[in-house]
Amino acid sequence: MSKFMRAALKEAEKALQKQEVPIGAVIVLEGKIIARGHNQREGLQNATKHAEIIAIEKACKKLHSWRLDNAEIYVTLEPCPMCAGAIANARIKKVIYGATDTTANDHLCESILKSNRLNHKVLLEQENCEEGKALLQNFFKSKRKQPGAVQ
Repeated sequence: MSKFMRAALKEAEKALQKQEVPIGAVIVLEGKIIARGHNQREGLQNATKHAEIIAIEKACKKLHSWRLDNAEIYVTLEPCPMCAGAIANARIKKVIYGATDTTANDHLCESILKSNRLNHKVLLEQENCEEGKALLQNFFKSKRKQPGAVQ
């Protein structure tokens, strides 16, 4: 596992400690991490506070620009449609994700990132991250065991 995916995994662990879905992301520019994020939807009660969005917001603030040209984002789980759109709009060059979203068999993330409607195409690559996958699986197993949980 790359050092950047390991850093994203640390972010996912922070989310888990806060009882959030354990997903983490880091944005890398010129070989250095410039921003980090982890899910904070529950804590902030904001549906848009996914790891990728938080990392993008921090990177934009740091660079004083909404354009994150030549940046890469490492995320522990394949981005959702909202995050894929934000990644493309931020002009991020490449997404490296750890685990495939098993609830999505439609390749929607890839379709968004490569859509002809966008003037910026994003490269998509998977870097196997078994630890991130296990964090997610264990998180959802524990949620299903809670009283009143939908089985």
